[in-house]
Amino acid sequence: MNFELTQEQQMIYEYGKNLSKTWTRDYWREKAEKREFTLEMWQQVGEDGFLGMMVPEEHGGAGLGMTEQLLLMEGMANEGIPLLMMVVGPTMTLSALASHGSDEQKKEFLPDGCSGKRIYCFAITEPNAGTNTIKATTVAKKKPDGRYSLSGTKTFITGVDVSDYVLVVARTTPYDQVKNKTDGFTLFLVDLKKKGIEKHPIDIAICLPEMQWTLFFDEVDLGPEDVLGEEGRGFEILFDSLNPERIIAAGMTAGIGRYALERAVEYASERTVFDAPIGSYQGVQHPLAMAKTEIELASLMGRKAAWQFDQGLPAGEASNMAKYAAAEAGIHAVDAAVQAHGGNGFTKEYGIFDLYPIVRLTRTAPINREIILSYIGEHVMGLPRSY
Repeated sequence: MNFELTQEQQMIYEYGKNLSKTWTRDYWREKAEKREFTLEMWQQVGEDGFLGMMVPEEHGGAGLGMTEQLLLMEGMANEGIPLLMMVVGPTMTLSALASHGSDEQKKEFLPDGCSGKRIYCFAITEPNAGTNTIKATTVAKKKPDGRYSLSGTKTFITGVDVSDYVLVVARTTPYDQVKNKTDGFTLFLVDLKKKGIEKHPIDIAICLPEMQWTLFFDEVDLGPEDVLGEEGRGFEILFDSLNPERIIAAGMTAGIGRYALERAVEYASERTVFDAPIGSYQGVQHPLAMAKTEIELASLMGRKAAWQFDQGLPAGEASNMAKYAAAEAGIHAVDAAVQAHGGNGFTKEYGIFDLYPIVRLTRTAPINREIILSYIGEHVMGLPRSY
């Protein structure tokens, strides 16, 4: 594993800095406060060729890997302009289509996804199943004519309002009828304009440009052409998407933490109290230094996980550790930055405190800290299963 970025990777990592000259942190915050998606910025990213990082060039993408996708997200978050849609769209849905889609699906959906003309979201979480996806009850019943009828509910689905299609995780065989608990899952690419779909916004207290939604499917008609991969084998595709989700979430959180620390360093170097910059006082300096160390350690673990994924190596251990470490580091970094700003840390003018709910979210989503620790305890350390 080489720690030095190639010239191309460095360019990808610095893209966020160049993007922020046009689409600034102030632009992002204004959109977040209005709960409006940063569509203009998204389209710019697409025009610049950065939405299809993990899609082959023949289908309009860059033909690169998880490492480059991570660098892109982290670089944008470094500038205070993170996009959750980068997780559910390019990282989870487009990469799944590129790896498991039919030739027809690739031709139909990938080029427009890479250019930003179409936006995709991902639906897995259910109100009752929660983290226990195995017990998902959204079902696609197969009809005698070979078509499917999709019914069920998905919740906390990011960006439904701005998306054209949603990749839905459903059961084609109910849980109580399968031999193995992971059997019977099928993924469907569903046009959100189809009859039988209702969407309801969830009132989230976090200030973000992406909204969360509950989706209701009532006998939505789907055909074999809407199936991604093989019927009943969708859990294998889903498994391929979960590690990238954790990796990209880690990169986003590390970047937000790094952004907060840079703002704190600027402030602490200029703010003078008792005839000296407050950054010279160890009570201010040491928490920032500790948080910086944690952020960079989490970032390194994220890059290790991305490298393992790109090499086709088992990446579950590093992906989960990266997500856990970045969430904790991000919380500590923003907290230290707020404290360094004193009372100013709570004002809208300085824009620090509004980062806290975002990094706090990553301790819970897309997978909560407790499940990650249980995974590490059981699968990495060999401890008895805890649940």
